[in-house]
Amino acid sequence: MDTNFSDDFEIKGKFSMKKASTEYQGPLTKQEGQALLVVEKEKLRNLQEKLYADGSQSLLVVLQAMDAAGKDSLIEHVFGGVNPQGCNVTSFKTPSSREYSHDFLWRQYLALPQKGMIGIFNRSHYESVLVCKVHPEYNLSEKTWSSVKDFDNKFWENRYESIRNFEKHLSQNGTKIIKIFLNVSKKEQKQRLLDRINEPEKNWKFSSADLPERALFDQYMTAYETAINETSKDYAPWYVLPADNKWFARVAAIQIIIDTLEKMNLKYPQLSAKDLKALEESKKTLEKE
Repeated sequence: MDTNFSDDFEIKGKFSMKKASTEYQGPLTKQEGQALLVVEKEKLRNLQEKLYADGSQSLLVVLQAMDAAGKDSLIEHVFGGVNPQGCNVTSFKTPSSREYSHDFLWRQYLALPQKGMIGIFNRSHYESVLVCKVHPEYNLSEKTWSSVKDFDNKFWENRYESIRNFEKHLSQNGTKIIKIFLNVSKKEQKQRLLDRINEPEKNWKFSSADLPERALFDQYMTAYETAINETSKDYAPWYVLPADNKWFARVAAIQIIIDTLEKMNLKYPQLSAKDLKALEESKKTLEKE
């Protein structure tokens, strides 16, 4: 089946979380999707090598989702076949005291991929307009503000503007950005959390902190909707993927990544006439051994 999902889930107009599907209902079967993923992983590996050889650009993949949406497993299944020397994953946890002593984008700058590399952010700078929007008191750790009353509409408008400027700056300086939101339903999240409790080998994944956050599910969806609408731009688009079916989210994500790399006009280095002559001489030397 000739299927490509790279254009199907990009957010270009007004985004509504209520209208966004969490479940794939298309013609592709799970078996077909898993077979397609194998083929696409080989494409991605070849493109990653070309990105590295070209050395003029980098790719940043931002992954955001609710707990148990499948970010970790997506990274494993999508990027499991690439050369680890050309790919780096950064998982952003609660900021440290050192990170809080800088602006909210500082730690992301430190983790950006260098030219020729793919960087993956497992959570990202968007936590500052997601978890900190749902829990505005967290912003007080930055010590710049004295009260949650400081976090008015203007504060959040400035945050979105900072993110847009940050991403535009990266885009203008050789870093292509893809932002993927794994859209899992509350029902499916419940089942996955229960699986973490019921299956001993998954117990380590469960945290008691997951349940209080789950109780705020609707507030998080509102925060995501606003963030996506404020920051989905041509230079840094958002893609909202149905994530109740993990196999489908992986196929859609890898095709988005492949399509982006193919549009970056990557080239293998061209040798000069002098270098080609030296290459031919080296070939002759080796053949004479």
